[in-house]
Amino acid sequence: MREVAAPSLHDLTACVAKGVNWSVMRGDFWVVAGPQRGGKTDFLMMAAGLSAPLAGEYEALNEPMPVFEDARLKERLRIGLVFEGGKLFQHMNVAENVALPLCFHEDLSFVAAWPRVAQMLNWLGLGEVAENLPTSISRDLQARTGLARALMLQPELLFLDNPLSRLDTRGLAWWRDFLVALNRGHEASGARPLTLIVTAEDFRFWRGNARQFALLQSQRFTVIGDAAALERAAGSTMREWL
Repeated sequence: MREVAAPSLHDLTACVAKGVNWSVMRGDFWVVAGPQRGGKTDFLMMAAGLSAPLAGEYEALNEPMPVFEDARLKERLRIGLVFEGGKLFQHMNVAENVALPLCFHEDLSFVAAWPRVAQMLNWLGLGEVAENLPTSISRDLQARTGLARALMLQPELLFLDNPLSRLDTRGLAWWRDFLVALNRGHEASGARPLTLIVTAEDFRFWRGNARQFALLQSQRFTVIGDAAALERAAGSTMREWL
């Protein structure tokens, strides 16, 4: 990103971040923290290609963003997105939600997609709830279902909006361990390191797990850097996020 301004999803003329200069390398694991209702979700949606920047230049995977055109669908599918809480289709069970990308983009029937879906469900600990509707499972499992769906097409770059929201201790530990494994190269991502960008309300849980950190506050996007830089920031104006 070069001098990028990010719009609000509720008002595409309003700005939630401006003057953003940010580079993400392949294999990075970034956490972007900031206050509630401070624009993190809007910024992430723009970064994932759901809206266009208000200003500046933005490329992802060597492609100018956003990718809206049908002719560039192949490039668009190299990017995955996990919404907060999963954002699942409530009339479809867990397995059907996870199978949807294969059925839609690869024109597979559910039966044909099932072997790959079943493997993904097992990797994410969802096998026992495959036939459950989203309303009958915990928030943690709903979020995992959203992650499983995003991984089905094996994206190269994955955005996750506040995946730790309202999780218990057990759920927090699972997400930490699984995302670290994805970043290093889990079978669920084709055994190749996956570039991750995660939003969070603070850095506390991610210290020692993520590799790079940034803060979005009052429309200002501040790149902190690696874990060592995060430690040096302790005692500064960023103390509340540490």
